[in-house]
Amino acid sequence: MNGWYWALGGVLLIGLALVPLGLPGLWLMLAAGVGYKLLVSATGLSWLAIAIVGGLAVVAEVLEFTLSVKYTRKFGGSRRAGWGALIGGLIGAIMGVPVPIVGSVIGAFAGSFLGALVAEYSLARDGRVAGRSAWGALLGRVAATAVKTALGAAIATILLVGAWPR
Repeated sequence: MNGWYWALGGVLLIGLALVPLGLPGLWLMLAAGVGYKLLVSATGLSWLAIAIVGGLAVVAEVLEFTLSVKYTRKFGGSRRAGWGALIGGLIGAIMGVPVPIVGSVIGAFAGSFLGALVAEYSLARDGRVAGRSAWGALLGRVAATAVKTALGAAIATILLVGAWPR
């Protein structure tokens, strides 16, 4: 096995570790696949595999933004609470960045919860309904992180199998 394959594997591992932290690990993995394809001419990695990986990355990003909204609504929250969860998650992730390693994750979880809570309470003025929809937003954010990480593992597998030296 050549050194380029091991380098690809190392970058994919780093990218996969970045995904649950809310950092752009999927895009790092996609860039590594494209770079490997361009640099290693004898690779079996196809442009079709890279396109599939790109599609999976887009799906993962869309799911990350929509699952907290869907769970908020599933737990009885209004459309406003769904938007509160989405906006709160984004703001929380950005605000949490100064905290090393896990700040963006904690910020995104707390932001989704608080965003849904405040938005629903401002509409319904019922603490139980607001709390239930905020809990749904938090569960949705956890589910989104898990799904995005699983898709990251699939992306890494596709790239490693496709790049396997023949």
